[in-house]
Amino acid sequence: MSDWLTASEAMARLKLKPQTLYAYVSRGLIETRGEADDARRKLYRAQDIARLEQRKMRGRRRAAIAEDAIAWGEPVLTSSITTIAGGRLWYRGQDAAQLAETARLEDVARLLWDCGAQRFPTLTQPVPAGAPLTRMFTAIATRAASDTAMAGRTKKALYLEAAAVLDTLVDAVAGGPGEGPIHQRLARAWGCADGADLIRRALVLLADHELNASTFAVRVTASTGASLAACVMAGLSALSGPLHGGMARRVLGLMREAQANGIAATVSDRLAAGARLPGFGHPLYPDGDPRGRALLAGFDIPAAYAEARTVVMSMTGAEPNVDFALTALAAHLGLGDDAPFQIFAAARATGWLAHALEQNETGRLIRPRARYSGPAPG
Repeated sequence: MSDWLTASEAMARLKLKPQTLYAYVSRGLIETRGEADDARRKLYRAQDIARLEQRKMRGRRRAAIAEDAIAWGEPVLTSSITTIAGGRLWYRGQDAAQLAETARLEDVARLLWDCGAQRFPTLTQPVPAGAPLTRMFTAIATRAASDTAMAGRTKKALYLEAAAVLDTLVDAVAGGPGEGPIHQRLARAWGCADGADLIRRALVLLADHELNASTFAVRVTASTGASLAACVMAGLSALSGPLHGGMARRVLGLMREAQANGIAATVSDRLAAGARLPGFGHPLYPDGDPRGRALLAGFDIPAAYAEARTVVMSMTGAEPNVDFALTALAAHLGLGDDAPFQIFAAARATGWLAHALEQNETGRLIRPRARYSGPAPG
């Protein structure tokens, strides 16, 4: 099946009138593009049509809608922070890839937090002992146990606390307090000052990604009125899973297997076993992850990663995503295995804090219902 359908094909599949098809497009439910030989004629993404077709077949019972929405489905919360449209990532209407050319993470934090030119002074705070991941979880947990809940506090007070929580996490990543922009603090801590601008680019590209698993955990926590640190703790916990921020470890596993057996044999074996290839493809970006492209454009990737990219793309058609790019960046800069997660967490904390602040403004508790499938009561 083609990746794109004509208007007549889309309407036939969905049994729609033209005006209804255009309404779906305007609501962001169907992505379009112009035909190669005539940009005025639109094509409609077949994947979006198939999803809507399946939804129609199931009917629009409330339980079915809610269940579908949890897994890459329809929007379940209103937010003005981030969206994915046209195959690109947008922070409050600004292209994240373009921002990554020059912006610092602090600039993106002000944008996502919607706090204008508010200055966030660097704060000196105690940093727990231990390995980086231990420091990160311990530092945020310590704040979560004592920081004040959000309810009833002014926006300015919450903005300053958000900056303090972000500083706490960055200090824990770096292993101690530092001065200057966050990307420079991390680069100095890791002994790769020449790589500071690449770290900056990665931080901006990873600052937020709409309503992913960790961000949803943050918003649920924020809806209870918990402190900002508690919200970040929820996000950090969700991020640690191998299907989210822990994906870089799986990419490393793929690369080590390729080093031992060759990348072509490794990919063939995994495909034959029906296994997905970590670091390639993304459900929200059928034409390729723009974050991965923007990050990989900033440096010459190591030879092993360049070969893996070429082989996987030739065998599967899938492009490298941001997890592959981040892992390649860590290899390029000679960073440790946990560096991709540390960069991811430091960056995404800005988005988590933005979503916590936004959720707090609604004053609403997020409390879904479960569709019970166990033994009949009684």
